[in-house]
Order: sequence, then C-alpha cells, then structure tokens
Amino acid sequence: MTARLTYHQILATNNLMRLAGEETYYLGLTRTVQESKFFPVSAYIVLGYINAFYRYPALLRKIERHMTPEDIADRIRNANSKAQSMGINWCMTNFYLLGREMLISMGIIRPHDAAEDLFYVMDFWRRYQLAWRREDGHVTCKEGGHRSQVLPERRIQVFHADLHPCAEGDALHAAADKFMAALSQYVVLVACESRACMTNHGPYDLGGGREMLVREFYDLAEGDMPWLDGIAEEVPFSRLTVTTAVKDTHFYIVDDWGSFESQPEYRSENLCGIGLYTSDELSETHLPIGMASREELTATLENFAEIFRRMTAKLWARFAGYSRDQLLDAGALTYYAVIKDFAHIAGCYEADDWNTIDARADRFRVLMNDEYGNQMMGAHFVALQCPSHQCHEYTMMHHSDLPRRTYSPLSPALMIEEDYVPTVGHEIHPGVTYLPPKIDRYRTTQGVMGLAELNRRVRAFTPQLCTDKFRYLDDTWVKYHYDTPLADELYRIDQQYSRKLAGKGAGLTRDDIERLADRL
Repeated sequence: MTARLTYHQILATNNLMRLAGEETYYLGLTRTVQESKFFPVSAYIVLGYINAFYRYPALLRKIERHMTPEDIADRIRNANSKAQSMGINWCMTNFYLLGREMLISMGIIRPHDAAEDLFYVMDFWRRYQLAWRREDGHVTCKEGGHRSQVLPERRIQVFHADLHPCAEGDALHAAADKFMAALSQYVVLVACESRACMTNHGPYDLGGGREMLVREFYDLAEGDMPWLDGIAEEVPFSRLTVTTAVKDTHFYIVDDWGSFESQPEYRSENLCGIGLYTSDELSETHLPIGMASREELTATLENFAEIFRRMTAKLWARFAGYSRDQLLDAGALTYYAVIKDFAHIAGCYEADDWNTIDARADRFRVLMNDEYGNQMMGAHFVALQCPSHQCHEYTMMHHSDLPRRTYSPLSPALMIEEDYVPTVGHEIHPGVTYLPPKIDRYRTTQGVMGLAELNRRVRAFTPQLCTDKFRYLDDTWVKYHYDTPLADELYRIDQQYSRKLAGKGAGLTRDDIERLADRL
C-alpha cells in the first residue's frame, strides 16, 4: 500500500469538496437545465463523469511528469485555452467528484476507496487555480463574489485600447450580432449541444458606465474532436477570444460555469465595442484578427459568420448519421476531455488518452438509457436523494437547509483504517470508442500539423512572459515598479500587436487608455 494521507491532507481535501459541493448545488439550482432532442445528454454526462473518475488521476500524474500545475498556469495566462475555462474552474473537480459519488451511491466503491487519487486530483486543481488566478487571489469565482477578473492589467489595457466602437444600426454592430449568433450555435453543436467549448470572464470596468466581458471559444477547427475531421477544414482558427464592451449594463454575476447575469438584462443594442483575437500554446500572446480597421473587422466578422453557418449544417449532417453509441461517446468525451489542454500545454497530448472511454467506465454503458441518465443526474446534482448524500438530522446544508451534502467526505479514521483501495491505478488503462479514428491533423496559430510535431513545438517553446525574467512580475509588483525599464519591457510584450499601445510600456492609467481609444 502507498503512503497514507496525512491528517492535514484529509482535512484540506474535505474542505475543497465541501466548497465544490455547495457551489455545485447552487449552480444546478439557479441555472437552466441542459436538454437536447437529439443527443442523450444526461446519459453522456453520467458516462463522462465516471470516465473522469477512472482516468483523471493517471492523466494528471502523466501531465505533472512533464510540467507542474503552477508552470501550466503561468504558461497559459496570456493565451486562450480550455485550461482557463469553466472546464477548470468547476468541471475538473466536480466531474471527478460526481463520478466518485455516483459510484459510491451504486455500491461500487466506498468513500475511502481511491483516497490517494481524490487528494491528488483536488490538490492538482488547487495548485493550478492559485497560480492561474493569482491576480485576484481566489480559487473559484464564487470566492470572488461570483466574478472572474483573471487578466493582468497589461492585457486588459490592450483589449480596452483596441476595441472598435460600434452602435446599434451601424455595419459593425450588425456584423457582430450575426457573428456571435452563428459562432454560438456552432460551438454548442461542436460540444454536442453543451457549453463545454465556451466561457466568459470579467467584468472589467472601462469607466464611463461601460464594462468589458471577455468571451472565449475553443475547439472550433480540426483538432482534438474526431467529429470535426473533414468538417471544419474551412474554420481558420481553432480558438477565438471576443472582447465586448457594453454600456449601461452591470454584470453582477460571472460564475464558475462561465455564465453571466446583468442588471439590466443584457441586450445586444447595448454593445458598444468589440475586438477579435486568437492564441494558443504556440503564441506569445493574443494575436488580433481583422483589427486594423472597423471596416476590416466588419468584413471579418461577416465572413466568419458565414463559415460557421456552413460548418453547422455540415456538422448536423454528420451527427445525423451517428449511432446512439457514437453520440454517447462524443458527448461523454466532450465532457470528460474538458481538461485536455493541460496535456497540450505540457506537450504530452496523446489522442487515445482523451478520445476513448476507459474500459472500466465502459462497463456502465448498458445502463445509459435516457431514463437512467436523467434519474442519476437529478439525484446527484440538486435533489441529493441517495443515501450517500444524507447527513445527521441536525445538519442544515448551505442554500437548502436540508440534512444533505453533495459529496461524501473522507474521515480522519482513514489514517488508521486498513480496509480500502488507495487508487484506481497510476497508469492509464485501455479504452474503447465507437467513433471513427482521429485523423492526425491539428490547426494551430503556427498552421496545421500532426500531433508529434505539435507536441515537439510546444515542448521547445517558452513564451517570453514565462521566462525567469518576467514570470513572477504580477500587478502587485507593477504597482511599485511601474516606472522601471523592466516594467516597460514587460508591458511591451503584450503590446507588440496592439494598434494603439505598441511600444508604450507601463505607467498608463485607464484614462490614458481611453484618450487613445477610437471614437464613433
């Protein structure tokens, strides 16, 4: 048996589980129900959760052999990646924990089984979140009052300065509306009618009654998703960042699902500025797309909207030919693989790790009809109806006041208990899939390439902002050193592609940025 968990590790793990469970209950209670008339959504979600339980521990250990979670966070801070999305804020831990709880409720495992894995997964997530969210100091959006203000000042300044202004009725505003509608419809279908390939963060205060919400979209082109092979070849970028400025609208919630709420309700006519970027593991920072002028951005958004409309029709045609097992696999793998960009960042991505269902999880496929999937989801997400959810009768759960909790904690008795299995295994088990084999074609900011070449290039590339000279220079450091040559050098890295800020360095205030920004 491997080394036992310490008392501190048990208590820290329980703390993270309790926080995750209470937020999961809140999000499930207050957000819309995910449904589809085509995909077996509840069934594929449950299968994805169970796959996460069996695979995440070994996959994360494999990733950490190449790169620590802190290094991953610092690498991706200035790029678009699922490693910044709801996939990490909420999905990573809760997919694993929900899979664990479902297996406990079915009597397959006991709460102390896989305790070593449980601690490792939660600790990996905590270490990553603390490094990635170092500017706000929170582990989750919930801790920040349901806000997600994760960008450093230098990046916000570039997004602010380079926004192209628009107003209801003009050509850019109309193009932005069409683009966002087409992109959103496409990306939901790519993710098997889920929101796993998009997120939002912010708000960022632009002054003058305006706020900026940054909208991120992933897996748009041929890459990790087998069902996009031969379908998305026209999509020129796999990841897009859309910066949106909105007037007279306050985003008072941007939560760990990337959902937002505003007062008054968000309306497209209040959009007053927009920008478009791409980035990935091979880019130094965000690269502007069609941003040289309002006219160029208008034409770019119109062109992209038409591309996404065509790709949506083609993808619907492909999915229409899939069997139920193929639809089940596509959805389950979309959910389970939300953390896959960790492997891309570390340069150790292997398609079979992320595009197959672990044979141990696949045993449950026969249960996954729609009725069973719906009941499992309902019982474990909000209703908390299983015996494993029950606490003693004096307990009052946060939000519900019921004697229930989402996740089964570890007992300190684990330190003296002998009868448990500490891990599902440190190596990745074989998997199965009914999907076509993945074609070795991946679109990046450096062009289309095979996976071996992609991994090689990622391992060989270190962004300037991740070198020892700049890595630890956060906004707190800048506050006291903004007038130094080193601060100027730091800011100029992010400013290098900016049409407004290139070469200006540090020391600019928000009012300085506003004076440089375009006007209608």
